Amino acid sequence: MESGAGHMTRCVAGALGALLLTTLLAACSQGEGNVAAGNRDGVLHFGNATEPQTLDPHVMSGLPEVNIARALFEGLVTRNPGTLEMDPGVAKRWEFSGDRRVMTFYLNRAARWSNGDPVTAHDFVWSLRRSLHPDMGNQLAYTLYPISGAQAYATGEVGDPDALGVRALDEHTLQITLHHPDPFFLGTLGTYPTYPVHRPTIEAHGKTTDRFTAWTRVENFVGNGPFTLAEWKLNRRLVVKRSETYWDATHVSLNAVVFHPIDNEVTEEKMFRMGQLHHAYQVPLSKIPGYLAMNDSPYRQAPQQGTYYLMFNTLRPPMDDPRVRQALAMAIDRDKLVATVLQGTEQPALALVPPGTPGYTSPDVLRHDPQQARALLAAAGYPDGQGWPKVEYLFNTSENHRRIAVAIQQLWKDELGIEVALANQEWKVYLDTVNERAFTLARMGWLAGDLDPASFLDTFTSESGINRTGFSHERYDEIMLRLVPGTAEPAERLALMHEAERLLMQAVPVVPLYTYNSKHLVQPSVKGAPPNVLDLQNFKYISLDPDAPVWKGEG
Repeated sequence: MESGAGHMTRCVAGALGALLLTTLLAACSQGEGNVAAGNRDGVLHFGNATEPQTLDPHVMSGLPEVNIARALFEGLVTRNPGTLEMDPGVAKRWEFSGDRRVMTFYLNRAARWSNGDPVTAHDFVWSLRRSLHPDMGNQLAYTLYPISGAQAYATGEVGDPDALGVRALDEHTLQITLHHPDPFFLGTLGTYPTYPVHRPTIEAHGKTTDRFTAWTRVENFVGNGPFTLAEWKLNRRLVVKRSETYWDATHVSLNAVVFHPIDNEVTEEKMFRMGQLHHAYQVPLSKIPGYLAMNDSPYRQAPQQGTYYLMFNTLRPPMDDPRVRQALAMAIDRDKLVATVLQGTEQPALALVPPGTPGYTSPDVLRHDPQQARALLAAAGYPDGQGWPKVEYLFNTSENHRRIAVAIQQLWKDELGIEVALANQEWKVYLDTVNERAFTLARMGWLAGDLDPASFLDTFTSESGINRTGFSHERYDEIMLRLVPGTAEPAERLALMHEAERLLMQAVPVVPLYTYNSKHLVQPSVKGAPPNVLDLQNFKYISLDPDAPVWKGEG
């Protein structure tokens, strides 16, 4: 982390001073690629999949947004990408009560917002109340339900924010009280639904709970992370620069990060080969075998705690019939899909929770059985596909998503005799569509923030803001909303979640296809960005080696 820290070339110093960062990007890259210029000037060029929907951490839910939020905001704690342990964030230290229900955080008195205001315990109280407010519509509010009073407040059952178990004991001491001890909740406090937001800035641009207001524009933005917003050109780039007010600024090596919204894998891979990106988030499946065969390959593949799945709108025909959902699930040969379409780069998944989750084994329910699938479809009234209605498979724009959709479309035609149309939408439109349940069948993926099976299973309770399937099951809700949070004994807790996942897989609101591997292209100059099972990168830890060669491919 020391390399480059506090050091700026004359070009960077000017840009981060009075000049616009766009001047930096134009002037410093004349006659050379982004990577060569960035290595010299401490500017990381990061492929970020697509245009972000929002920069409000209490509204966002997608990975492109979260990547940027990790640079612009900081929670009480932050996760170390190398060890995955929790490091101090705004909180210098913390302690637990004897029964592990009360967490006390002692805030760093040097913590500042990007406008110079101090970050206080009151900021966290106000922000957590905002994140949980029912009018906020935060789809991830349920992740905060371990806090005493959180669920009642988020659902509107209790309107008094003082009933929430979050207290500022003084300007720099925050106390959070949980319903029950939760070994994973400290990690939750490093995730974006818990990030503090600057109250005066938000209130200057609308009501507390207004969504998509002007506070996230460059000229208005105030954050507390290691970087602050410098430029946002829609569908071109979003630039963050090192924050001069950040409490640990001397240990932030990068001067800036340029997030490139690229939803075309072929384009992104070409930009990487041309020396325009330090980090490519997506890699075309057809290119992976070639990269694997290289001696000096920049390709990085690692196991990831995530699952790619199909989801049904169980409230819309014909997906309101569980036999139809079971038939579609059992007709899919996941092994063949992974081996052919996915070039063997993923692991077939028969359940939602990824294998390798510590201490946990998923139930074995949805096996490949085309004969049984045909029988179920016939029992539902569609023998050999006769009478099958028009059904559309929706996916967000991506060549890899399209390849998977085409393969499954053909598989269902061959095995079940049914036609399924394909449709794609740009990411922001796609999110609106699935959030409004204006779909019949769609793809989705979930990447966990920790190694708790509940990170996956909580998403399908009736209270979850991201349960877009319409699935609702009384026993499932009882397990995930009441029994698991109230159970401290690990074996009992895991057994309950096993029962819940079995119920979910039997009802088939989703069809898990594969467990993710992260697959990125990374320049040799990038340091401090190790692969990890959460595929999490903390830009505070990343540095660029100015002496490293620029990797460029042929063609």
